[in-house]
Amino acid sequence: MYLSKEEEGTLAGEEGESRRKAMELVVALGKIYGAEDLIEITSAHLSGASYKTIGDGGLKYLEDMVKGKAEISVPSTLNPVGMDRERWKEMHISPAFAEKQLKIIELYKEMGVQATCSCTPYLGDNVPSLGDHVAWAESSALSFVNSYIGARTNREGGPGALAAAILGKTANYGLHIDENRRPTAVIDAEIDGSVFSYSMLGQAVGMAIGGGIPYFRNVNPTVDDAKTMSAAMAAAGSVALYHVEGVTPEAGNFDVSGLETISIGKKELKDAYDKLNTAEDVQLIALGCPHLSKKEMRDIASFLKGKKKKNKDVEIWFCTSSKIREECAEEVRIMEEFGPVLADTCMVVAPIEGTFKRTGTNSAKAGNYLPTLCSQNVICRDLTKLMEVVL
Repeated sequence: MYLSKEEEGTLAGEEGESRRKAMELVVALGKIYGAEDLIEITSAHLSGASYKTIGDGGLKYLEDMVKGKAEISVPSTLNPVGMDRERWKEMHISPAFAEKQLKIIELYKEMGVQATCSCTPYLGDNVPSLGDHVAWAESSALSFVNSYIGARTNREGGPGALAAAILGKTANYGLHIDENRRPTAVIDAEIDGSVFSYSMLGQAVGMAIGGGIPYFRNVNPTVDDAKTMSAAMAAAGSVALYHVEGVTPEAGNFDVSGLETISIGKKELKDAYDKLNTAEDVQLIALGCPHLSKKEMRDIASFLKGKKKKNKDVEIWFCTSSKIREECAEEVRIMEEFGPVLADTCMVVAPIEGTFKRTGTNSAKAGNYLPTLCSQNVICRDLTKLMEVVL
């Protein structure tokens, strides 16, 4: 693996211990995956932010990085954390958890990371351009920017993305290379075009192709559709890149004749739906995985306006970014009549298993992760059908 003279110096510790450790990790990953060299990145998005997921070991690692004067070199944002920084008591969070979670956020901030705490940074201030090389670690976000925007990132882990952010470089392999961005299968889909149908389509495709690169025909996803489909495919399989004919910027670069064609219709969508539904009733309804967009906030508020919550035993959480919560004051006012609009967090990375056992969601991503990460039985339905539980 080729390193420039400057990169060799960094690896030798000439620029400090934190940059040496970062270079050591990036080079090790590059050697594992056969990278010939390093490549400069324009941004990073970091996972490993919730105390629930990284624990005391992760907290200690971040403390050591800060003690070593680690600083990021490119604009970098942070994934959702385990609680709303201001309203954690409403989430049944203990003071001990809250103290350590707030410490994690502060450590990232000391390194220069923007503590936006959202899984949709591309709806905020971290928006790559077509062809940009980046290092993103959130599975749904990296799939979106790889595909809908046409930036380039591998499916980074939390430490790898942080190391790349510190260096401003990552190893040049995988989806950074033209040849590796070719589709592996054509998807002929028949859906009704609703956001929920795109979530189920993503679930079905992820189940069908695992880590392949699908090329879609007969669909026309908007940003919100692509957001939910990206999340579902990344969770049900490990899809980090897809192409949509006539929609995504790289779709026209490839000849897909001769590729296997997979049809996704009513049967496949029902199989996807059935896999996600494992409960008969719920204690919590949690929306916003990935975080709710402005349009979704408007749609939910419009649906709820004038209605009354009849089932007081079921809690409702709406999860979004702090930026969008601030910009949707009227929608928040309506939604808060039913439950808290939470920022910085989501149901998947919060310690909900201490309070709830059965959760309802309209997200295939959440439907995949809630059973494994939160010990939940799940109802996964379209928003209107899901809300029938409480309205």
